[in-house]
Amino acid sequence: MSDGQGHFGHAHIAPASMYYAVFAALVVGTILTVAAAKVDMGVMNNVVMLLIACTKATLVILFFMHVRWSSRLTWIVAMAGFFWLLLLFAVLGDYISRGWVPGTSR
Repeated sequence: MSDGQGHFGHAHIAPASMYYAVFAALVVGTILTVAAAKVDMGVMNNVVMLLIACTKATLVILFFMHVRWSSRLTWIVAMAGFFWLLLLFAVLGDYISRGWVPGTSR
């Protein structure tokens, strides 16, 4: 344990330039989100902003949380989180659309 590699026997040290590039991509994503909020795209506004948000979340998970260099079990846990997020959106979409069709009131 004194070799600085932790419990798993390996450590990944990413270059600082990679972190700066990911940070720049996150800033660009934030600017795109603000720009998408100011442009009226109808129902596509939410879709575009959710797509940008999912891309930014993927960057954070892969690089800042070091999932990119982690074991397959960590990948499975991360993918399970995205699966539950998709399930949440599906259930929320069903809940929101209640009442649009006669006889399906809340």
